[in-house]
This record gives sequence, structure tokens and C-alpha cells, in this order.
Amino acid sequence: MKKQLIIIKNISVTIAILLAGFGLCLVMQNVFEEHVLIPSIFMLGVFLISVITDGFVYGVIASVVSVLAVNYAFTFPYFRINFTIPENLLSAIIMIAMTLITCCLTSKIKHQEQIRLEGEREKMRANLLRAVSHDLRTPLTTIYGASSALLENGQDFTEEQKNQMLEGIKEDSQWLHRMVENLLSITRLDGENVTIIKTPTALDELLDSVLVKFSKRYADQEVEVDIPDELVMIPMDALLIEQVIVNILENAVQHAEGMDKIWLRAFTISDKVIFEIRDNGKGIPEDKLKTIFAEGIGLSVCATIIKAHGGDITAENSNSGGAVFRFTLDVEERESDEESI
Repeated sequence: MKKQLIIIKNISVTIAILLAGFGLCLVMQNVFEEHVLIPSIFMLGVFLISVITDGFVYGVIASVVSVLAVNYAFTFPYFRINFTIPENLLSAIIMIAMTLITCCLTSKIKHQEQIRLEGEREKMRANLLRAVSHDLRTPLTTIYGASSALLENGQDFTEEQKNQMLEGIKEDSQWLHRMVENLLSITRLDGENVTIIKTPTALDELLDSVLVKFSKRYADQEVEVDIPDELVMIPMDALLIEQVIVNILENAVQHAEGMDKIWLRAFTISDKVIFEIRDNGKGIPEDKLKTIFAEGIGLSVCATIIKAHGGDITAENSNSGGAVFRFTLDVEERESDEESI
């Protein structure tokens, strides 16, 4: 069904552009008495068809139709297809050669873009595998070691030691659970045709949900929040964006050396909303700044989710100390919101 819709779209686009070009050429010929630009208009139409449609065939068909249309309606003898006149034949050969070259070039560019995107996906998969091995090895080793010790030598430990080991197993199990959540999120975004289902979400409700989840895991860590007073609606997959913010907050708690304060800020600039998570730790080592989103699964997931939303995410060190993570999303225009109400 989806393939049929794509074919229908491509055919519709091809017909619409050819008809628009034909109509414009009629205006040029009959109103402005201009004939020189007519082949160029059809060539522009073929170029647009090659760029917009999928595959090579639509551009080729458009180029053949364009040559026939120019010969039939815009060259003497009018309203007859006639290639016996040398000038008409030469013009047709030149035009079809130019349009076919245009089709070939646009198809080649599209193919190169597909190769580039596939390379990025492979790079993401490789980074994910490295991140998984990096983040899962330690808790699995700890759980295995503690559980083996309790099973084999449980009588040698005091109740306090047993409770400490069980608490460690619990914490590492919770960590593994969060890693699995991240893995499930990233597999949702790893297909060739990723579609994010966005729904308008209120900024304050989003951050309230984030803080509830974060406080369950880190009840002692306070987060200072600063958001606009007015209602801000953002089209997003709310669960995925929540996960991005929670991952960055958790990263600050776990890796920001010397950190005791976290600030979560969101503000709008033009048609964008900018999220900023800042801490007062020692910052990110300079040698890790460029690869910060490829080293751990949590931040790898963040980068993938934001990219799938069409946004940008960055990490840097603040001049006053500490790390600053920022990401941007398109914000829903308030005018359209008011009209819908």
C-alpha cells in the first residue's frame, strides 16, 4: 500500500510539473511572443521532477515528453510532430541529451546521499555496540560476583554485608533496566524510514514528568528549573524527549566530578525551543568533548533521538565551570494554536 502511494505521488508530481511547464510556455509564446526560453522551461521541469520523484524512470519519461511537447506545440510546423527538418531534429537531440544528463546527475546525487545516510547508520550501530559493551559490562560483572558470593559463601557474611551486597545488586539491576529502555528506544529509530509521531506537548508538563522520574532515582539531588511563564507547546514524541533529559541529568549525577547543583532551563528563540542542562562540576575533559555522544549508550541515545526530531544537540564546558548540554526542537507557533482553539 505504501509503495502504491509513492508511485501515485511520483506520477502526480510528474504530470503536474509537465502541465505547469506546458502552460507557462503557452503564455510565453502567445502573450510575450518569446520562444527562446521554452526549451529551458521544460528542462527546468525535468530537473524538478528528477529531484522530487523517486527513481530514474520519471525523469526519463519527462524528458521524452518534453521533447515531443516542444516539437509538437512550439516549433514549426505547429501542432505536428516533425523531425524531418534538420533544425528540429538537432534541437530535439540536444534537448533530450541535456535532460537525460540532468536525470543521471540528480539520480547519482540521490544515490550518494543514500550511501552517506547508510554510512551514518552503520556508524551509529558501531557506536551503539561499543557503548553497550562499555556500559553493560560493569553492572553485569558486579551482579554476577555478588550473587555468586552470596550463594556459595552466604554463611560467611554478616547481615549488614549481605544487605549491602543485595542493595548493590538492586542498584545495578535498576541501571541495567534503564539501559534496556535506552536500547529499546534506539531500536525504534534504527530503521531506514524512521517516523517520529509528534504530538503537541506543553513544556511545563514535560518537565514535571521528567522531574518525577528523576527524583525517584535521585531523591537527594535537587534540580533548579527555569522555564517561560507563558504556555509553550512543542511537537514531539514526549516519551523520547523525556528520556533525553533524564539521561543528561543522570549523566551529570554519575560523571560530573565535584557537582552539587544542576540547572534545567528551557527558553524560546524565534521558532525554536532550547533546552539547557548545566552543572557546576569540573566539566568534560577536552579530549572527550568531540566524542561525548559516542562513548556511552545514554548520550548516544540522546543524540539519535534529537536527530530523529530534526533538532541539534551539543555539549561544551561553561566559562564559569561545569558542563552544559543543549538541544533544540521546533516549537509550535502560537498563532496556529490560537486559531485551533
